[in-house]
Amino acid sequence: MPRSDNLTGALLMMGSMAAFTFNDAMMKSLSGQVPLFQVLFLRGVLTTVLVAIIAWWMGALARRLPRADWAPVFWRMVGEVGSAYFFISALFNMPIANISAIMQALPLTITLAAALFFREPVGWRRMVAILAGFVGVMLIVRPGTEGFTVYSVYGLAAVAFVTLRDLATRRLSREVPSMLVTLITSASIMVFFGLASVSQGWAPVDGRAALLIGGASVMIIGGYLCSIMVMRVGEISFVAPFRYTSLLWALLLGWVVFGDWPQVLTLVGAAIVVASGVFTLYREAQVSRRARAARQKELSLGPRPR
Repeated sequence: MPRSDNLTGALLMMGSMAAFTFNDAMMKSLSGQVPLFQVLFLRGVLTTVLVAIIAWWMGALARRLPRADWAPVFWRMVGEVGSAYFFISALFNMPIANISAIMQALPLTITLAAALFFREPVGWRRMVAILAGFVGVMLIVRPGTEGFTVYSVYGLAAVAFVTLRDLATRRLSREVPSMLVTLITSASIMVFFGLASVSQGWAPVDGRAALLIGGASVMIIGGYLCSIMVMRVGEISFVAPFRYTSLLWALLLGWVVFGDWPQVLTLVGAAIVVASGVFTLYREAQVSRRARAARQKELSLGPRPR
């Protein structure tokens, strides 16, 4: 019996989340051995080379970036560089499950930002879910307690920069190849952190570190390719909630690799964030489905007589 498109999409989404989380674990394993800017530059070099090969193979390098897309691509680069710095800094200094739980707030922040900046409609149900999700985030970072550090703020900053990146991506025209945008973004990270690493100094890279950096680069590419294929199969309302499997991987890797297990309040907060995100995605799918049905009905009725 052939797999359904929804099952294929769910497997691709879970594969994407697993690849990204394994990348995080490999990067965290380099903490204290290779300076932050150096590791981001080296991973950026390998990632850029791999993306360039894939983009060339797909014919994306033959396409030009329309002038109207320059501004969204610029802000996407800002979001990517900022999120890389703040996320990896937090990852180096926090349990992987904690920073992963904070990042699960992304569907909520993107929905809220789209409503504020793009005037996209958000009903009261989704707004309540967003507020509940933010309460869950506060349970994770717990401001004012001993567990709260500057890296908790870095995690929130990473969410803000990823939100900026995704909002900028929404403004790109459909004519722009995804791999071309990915190549530009990857090259910007390589250049920015290459220049920044000069001021920080370099450390020797042994065989273990080289394998981890190379593995992280492969995982990022694999995660991105899976996330592209996800958009082409299955219903987004069915597939999207499987993005939260990244938290399960983060809990497992944090426990097995680093010996970390989150406190009860962190787990409660993560559960609230995930539940709020799943509900928000479900409501967005419902609204989109109704809008499509209304448009199809209007088209089937034809123009009104004058």
